[in-house]
Amino acid sequence: MTKKPAFFDTNIIVYTDDASVPAKQALAIQLVTDYRRSSQLVVSIQVLQEYYAAATKKLRVDPETAQQKVQLLSRARVVKFVESDIIAAIELHRLNQISFWDAMIIHAARSAGVGLLYSEDLQHGATLAGVRIENPFLPI
Repeated sequence: MTKKPAFFDTNIIVYTDDASVPAKQALAIQLVTDYRRSSQLVVSIQVLQEYYAAATKKLRVDPETAQQKVQLLSRARVVKFVESDIIAAIELHRLNQISFWDAMIIHAARSAGVGLLYSEDLQHGATLAGVRIENPFLPI
């Protein structure tokens, strides 16, 4: 069976570098690797920016190493925004009472035509704007 594309929230990618939670790290590495190898990994510019900031500040990943990872992730499908996308994310934020940044993530997945979003931050099992949210770490 062919794997369908999935959008990855920043937190899933950050866990690939977080040795303080080995079970989550192993699962995150496996997921990201599987989707990347099958060319079904989707991220956005926002995710790449947030990953670099979190990895270097929170996890103290060497900036050069984090940059190399961003370059690797950039080979996947990357969603880029224009002004109308910001307005659409604001609408999602207002209508669903979620954070603006989460709305940007959901809108990015929706605009890419991706029906699955891996995230630890959003409600597992919910569907927003046609995007189903899965927390891959449950029940870890």
